[in-house]
Amino acid sequence: MEICRRGSACSPSSFLFLILFLLFISSSFPSLTLSASFRCHPDDKNALLNIKKSIDIPKDSYVPWDPNTDCCEWEDVTCDPNTNRVTGLEFRMITVFGQIPASISNLPYLETFVLALLKNDKLPGCIPDSFAKLHNLKRLEISWSPLSCRTPEFLGQLKNLEYLDLSHNKLHGPIPSSLANLSKLVHLRLNDNKLTGRIPNSLSALNVELIDLSFNKLTGDASMFLRADGKVKDILLTGNRLDFDMSMVGFPKNLKALHIGGNRIRGRIPEQVTELKRLEAFDVSFNRLCGRIPVGGNMQKLIASYFYHNRCLCGLPLPNKCKS
Repeated sequence: MEICRRGSACSPSSFLFLILFLLFISSSFPSLTLSASFRCHPDDKNALLNIKKSIDIPKDSYVPWDPNTDCCEWEDVTCDPNTNRVTGLEFRMITVFGQIPASISNLPYLETFVLALLKNDKLPGCIPDSFAKLHNLKRLEISWSPLSCRTPEFLGQLKNLEYLDLSHNKLHGPIPSSLANLSKLVHLRLNDNKLTGRIPNSLSALNVELIDLSFNKLTGDASMFLRADGKVKDILLTGNRLDFDMSMVGFPKNLKALHIGGNRIRGRIPEQVTELKRLEAFDVSFNRLCGRIPVGGNMQKLIASYFYHNRCLCGLPLPNKCKS
C-alpha cells in the first residue's frame, strides 16, 4: 500500500501508520538496527569477550568492553577499516589472572598482539600453543612480565612475524633454532631473561636489523651476526658469557651500534671497523681484547669507556699509548 504519493501531502493517519510501522520493526527485530551500526565481526566479538573473562581491565584506565557496543570501538582493540576484522590487541599496565588466554588464537586476522608491563608477578605458564594458528601475526610483544618457560619452538611457524619482543621476562633454556624460519623478521628482542646455551648458527640466516640478546647467560660463539654481508644495524649482546675471537669477524657495512661488553671475547679489533660510516657505538668493554684500536673512521670519536677493562687494548680514545 502506498503511504504517501510523491509531490502530495500526507494525511495525519498516514504519518501515524508510518511511525507505528517503524516502531514495530525496531522492537521486533532489534538486531537489524544494531548490526547496521556495528562494524565488528560477531566471531571476533565472541573471542574478545572470552578474553575479557581472563583479564582484569581496571576501570580507571580502560573503557569496559560492553557487549552492547561495537567492539571495533573498544579500548585496546584495532579493526581493519576495510574488512572490519580485529587486527590488533594491545594491553599495557594491566592485571592478568591465570594464563595468557588461549582464546586469543580465535582472532584469525590478528596482526599485532602486545602484553606488557603486567602488575601481576605470578603469571604462570607460557604463550599458549594455540598461538601457532595466528598466521597473520606480524608483531608479538610479551615483555616486562613474570612469564616463566622455555621460548616456544612453535614461534618459527609464524612466518609473517616481523617484530618479536619477549624481553624482560623469566624465559629459560636455549634459543630455539626454529626462529631461523622467520624470514621476514626485522626486530628480535630476547634480552633480560635467563636464556642459556649456545646461540644457534641457523640464526645467521635472519635478515634482522636489530637483535638484542643482552643480559642472559648465553655461551660460545656469536660471530654469526658479525658478517660483512649482513644487514643488521644494531647488535646488543652485552652481559653474557660469549667467547670467540674477534680478529676473525667482519662487520656489516650499515652497522650503527655494537654492544658486546661484559663477555669473554678475545683477539684484536679488525681494521675493517674504520670503514663503518654509520657507526655510533662500539662497546667492547670488560672483555679480553688486545692490540691497537684501529685508527680512522669514527673510532677515535667514540667514548673511551667503550674500550675499558680489556686485557691489553691501547691507543685512542684510550689514554694509554701503544708500545711501538
